Amino acid sequence: MILDFPLEKIFRTVLKENGGFADLYYESSRSNSIVCDDDKIEQIISGTDSGIGLRAIANLKTSYAHSNSCSEADILSLAQNLSTAVKSGANGSIAETYLLAPHLNRQIGKPPDGIETSRKVAIVREANAAARGLDTRIRQVKVVYSDKRQRIQIANSNGLLVEEERTYVLLAVQVVAAQKGLIQTGYEPVSGLIGFELFNKVDPAQVAKTAARRAVQALEAREAPSGVMPVVLSSEAGGTMIHEAVGHGLEADLALEGLSVYSDRIGEPVASRLITVIDDATMPQRRGSYGYDDEGFPAQNTLLIEKGVLKGYLCDRLYAMRFGMKSTGNGRRQSYKHPPIVRMSNTLIVPDKDDPDAILRDTPNGVFVKKMGGGQVNTVNGDFVFEVSEGYMIRNGQIGDPIRGATLTGNGPQVLESIDRVGNDLGFGIGTCGKDGQGVPIGDAQPTLRIPEIIVGGTSGSRS
Repeated sequence: MILDFPLEKIFRTVLKENGGFADLYYESSRSNSIVCDDDKIEQIISGTDSGIGLRAIANLKTSYAHSNSCSEADILSLAQNLSTAVKSGANGSIAETYLLAPHLNRQIGKPPDGIETSRKVAIVREANAAARGLDTRIRQVKVVYSDKRQRIQIANSNGLLVEEERTYVLLAVQVVAAQKGLIQTGYEPVSGLIGFELFNKVDPAQVAKTAARRAVQALEAREAPSGVMPVVLSSEAGGTMIHEAVGHGLEADLALEGLSVYSDRIGEPVASRLITVIDDATMPQRRGSYGYDDEGFPAQNTLLIEKGVLKGYLCDRLYAMRFGMKSTGNGRRQSYKHPPIVRMSNTLIVPDKDDPDAILRDTPNGVFVKKMGGGQVNTVNGDFVFEVSEGYMIRNGQIGDPIRGATLTGNGPQVLESIDRVGNDLGFGIGTCGKDGQGVPIGDAQPTLRIPEIIVGGTSGSRS
C-alpha cells in the first residue's frame, strides 16, 4: 500500500524543505476474539482496521497526526496540517528514491485466518470445561482467545522503506474459586508471535487446569508470613521483576531524563556479577519479538547489564537524536493512532551455571516463588512492590506448604546486587505492557534466582 504513496511529495509537504525528519507508518490489521464467561460463549468478534500515522521531528520536538483514510489526497492534507506544527531552521535533504528493504521471512505454520471459527470456539470450550472440572469450589471461569494479523509498512524522509507482517495468538484463562466466604483467583496465559501452531506446543486444557489449580490451592494455603527472609524465585515465576523493577528504568526516555535510578550510571556496577540482562527482539516466536521496530530499525539483541555493570539503555530514534546515540530498535507503538516511544521487547536475565535444585537445597528456609503477580515500581528510586500469585514456604531446603497473600518489597538495584545464586534454566512470562496510554506485547524471562534477604509482606505475622 505505502509503495503507492508519493512519499517524496508527502515528506516535502510536512517539512516544507526546512530540514528535520519525517516518517510515515501504515498499518492494516485483522483481529478475532472469543470470550467464554459464565459457562457460555459471550462474544465472538472479528474486525479490521487500517490507517496511517505521520510524524515530524524538528528541533528535537515531535509532532504527530493520524488518519484511517489512506487516499493520496487525505494523506497530503494531513501532511499539510502537520507542517504547521513543524518549525525548523536547519537545512536538510529529503530522499527522492525509496527501495524496499529485504523482507524478513517469518514462517507461520498455521495462519489463524485460515482456521475455522468453530475450531477456535472448540479450544475455548475445552479450556472452560477443564477448569470447571478440576474442583467443585470453582465458581467462575473466563477464557479469552484472540488472534491478530498485522501488516505494517514504514517509510521516512531519509529514504528508508520496510515492511513486516506479524501474527499473534493468545489464550488466557482466569478462574475464581470460593470456600466459606474466602475468594481466590488464578490466571494463566499463553501467547507468542506465532500462528495456530501454538496449540501444537501447549494444551489448552492444561493451561486452564494450571489457572484453576492456582485458585483452589490458594483457598487451602496458609497466610503468608511477614519479615525479612531469603526468597528463591523459580524460573517459572516469569520475568516480572526484571521487566518492572529493572527494565523500565533502562528505557531512554526515563534514564536519559533523570527519571530513573539508573540515570548517569553507565559503566558502573548496578547488580551482582552473576547478573547479565539483555533485551532481545529477535527471539523466534516470542510475544515481544519483531523483525523491525515501529520506526523501521531492525530488531536487535541489546546488552543492558553485563556481569553486574550497566552497559546501556534501550533507545528509539528521538532519544538517539537527542543524545547522540544509536537506536537499539526499541521504538514501538500500539497502532497507527500512536507515536512510537521507547519500549522493551523480550527482557531477561541470562542463565548462569547453577543447578536450580541445588539452589533450593542450599536454602534452609524462606519463601519459594513459583509465579509472580502484578506490581508497582518507582523508576526514580527503584523501589517496588510485587504480588506473589503462587508461593510456598521453604523447609529444610525443600518446597513446603503453600502460602497466599504474599508480597515482595524492595529496591531494584539493591536486590540485583544481593542476588547470590543464578540457575542454568530459563522460564518465560508474557504480557501486554502499558505505558503512556499505549499497550504493546512483551515477553520477560529469568532463571532460578536466590535473593538472600528481601522483605516479604504477609498477614500471618512474623515467619514461623
